[in-house]
Amino acid sequence: MSPRAGTVGSRRRPSKGDLTSQAILDTAERLLQTRSLDDIAVDELASGAGISRSTFYFHFASREAVLHALSGGVLDALYESASSWLRRGSEPPEASIRRALGASLAVWREHGPVLRAAVRARDTDPLMREFWAGVAHRFVEATASRIELEREAGVAPAGPDAKSLAAVLVAMNEQAFLSRSRSRRSAARDRELVDTLTCVWLRSVYGTGS
Repeated sequence: MSPRAGTVGSRRRPSKGDLTSQAILDTAERLLQTRSLDDIAVDELASGAGISRSTFYFHFASREAVLHALSGGVLDALYESASSWLRRGSEPPEASIRRALGASLAVWREHGPVLRAAVRARDTDPLMREFWAGVAHRFVEATASRIELEREAGVAPAGPDAKSLAAVLVAMNEQAFLSRSRSRRSAARDRELVDTLTCVWLRSVYGTGS
């Protein structure tokens, strides 16, 4: 289920409009599990949410706008999943990286259809392309900042430019998780992927790892 509209950062009860928007988002996420965005009609989104076509357009300008809203919520969850390393305190680097990667993979597993649709859309939709550029910038900047902090603290050795290294690592994660989200669920294979990515991150950032 997608993040709830009108509740994040607020204690107020969701309004009727919030609930309607969320019903549209939930319908879209459900339909994306078996079909592409191009194959989903506005009438289907409206019907699934129990509203009219005109009411749909009161909440969203298009199917693409629905995907944009869905993607924003999921990617906020994805960013939060990385927080165990991005905001690492006293937890050892390996443990925090492994936990962050495992949590990120879990988000891709849960919301894979939405994330895959968003990845496809960025090739043709200028709004989604701009959105993804902002997402990439956010992840790369946060990762580079963590790398620099680790180097300043003497925990990580000097190495490549932090932003360049961060960009490579973030892109690697995206491709690995994107590919895995398409495959049949396997706890063993998912652990193996997290183990492999953890090793790459440890060697790249800290110069350690087996």
